[in-house]
Amino acid sequence: MADRWISFPRVEGTASRQAHVDLPEGTYERELGREGFFGPATQMHHRHPPTGWTNFEGPLRPHAYDLTRLNAVEASPWTARLVLSNSHVAMRFWRTAGAMDHLARNADGDELLFVHQGKGELFCDYGRLAFSEGDYIVLPRGTMWRVACTGDAAFLMIEATGESYRLPEKGMLGPQAIFDPAMLRAPAIDDAFLAQQDETEWRVRIKRSGAVSTATYPFNPLDAVGWHGDLSPVSINWRDIRPLTSHRYHLPPSAHTTFLSRRFVVCTFVPRPFETDPGALKVPFFHNNDDYDEVIFYHQGDFFSRDNIHPGMVTFHPCGFTHGPHPKALGAAFTPRKTHTDEVAVMLDARDALVPGDLPEGVEFTGYVDSWKGNT
Repeated sequence: MADRWISFPRVEGTASRQAHVDLPEGTYERELGREGFFGPATQMHHRHPPTGWTNFEGPLRPHAYDLTRLNAVEASPWTARLVLSNSHVAMRFWRTAGAMDHLARNADGDELLFVHQGKGELFCDYGRLAFSEGDYIVLPRGTMWRVACTGDAAFLMIEATGESYRLPEKGMLGPQAIFDPAMLRAPAIDDAFLAQQDETEWRVRIKRSGAVSTATYPFNPLDAVGWHGDLSPVSINWRDIRPLTSHRYHLPPSAHTTFLSRRFVVCTFVPRPFETDPGALKVPFFHNNDDYDEVIFYHQGDFFSRDNIHPGMVTFHPCGFTHGPHPKALGAAFTPRKTHTDEVAVMLDARDALVPGDLPEGVEFTGYVDSWKGNT
């Protein structure tokens, strides 16, 4: 039997005629939504900012992590720091340098690499793929790979544990909306790939159920001379993403979905024009996401809805925690100081509760929960 939401849209009391537009004077809008931003939702109008607490205690407190303080250079991705995880997704932050002297293989699920800093080449079963800052690289489960970086590099790693990555359905927008799939790059079996094949000893570090096994070969197992099929790593840069926009309505984060798995989605926020309708909100609306944990990794730019957040930081808002723009951003809710946003960020929305990893002291900004106190 098919499920069906109990749904009967109606208006009660003093309310706007359209979500996120023309709020009743002196009110603050808060959205209560199901299934992330994909399900039914209601917009409440409050007399006070929904984040106007004077104290907040308990495990639902939000977190902010400064990953720029993770300075250790790791030769293997499997020793990278675990930032957040559950049984369906794992987020790590990996600093490395130069060329790996071994191969990595993830037997737990697909791996998504986001290049926060650096450039170089990725060699894998399928060939060679050049990468640079701002690239996403999707590695199907079981792919053998290594990176050869030009100097230092930093990667945000998001594992789809036990699952695969897919592209979102774009519906009436058409398949070329947001980014054209023709812009996805695949590895090539080119001269540089063939030149790295040799008869010296190579190790493959294989991760399964969090444990690492090592297979040693008397030759380089990246020895393919050709392939055909429709399974392959792919890459795309955030600069190839053309965000969905509306000049009269502030779109929810789900409009910016880039990749998805069964129990989480990955969205990309890139520069876009602000809404121009005078009555439309120009900043994210207050909301409590009652089905998903929300995580944002800040890559570069000026993060218009957040105070005291810089590139390389991560914010984590657990399911049920009411949040929205910080005080400085709220002051520009209808009159932005610029014509465009100037930010690049990666968002992870997870359907299941995330658990913070064991991070060194000083990485977490413990005063983050108090950063909304000016919203009065």
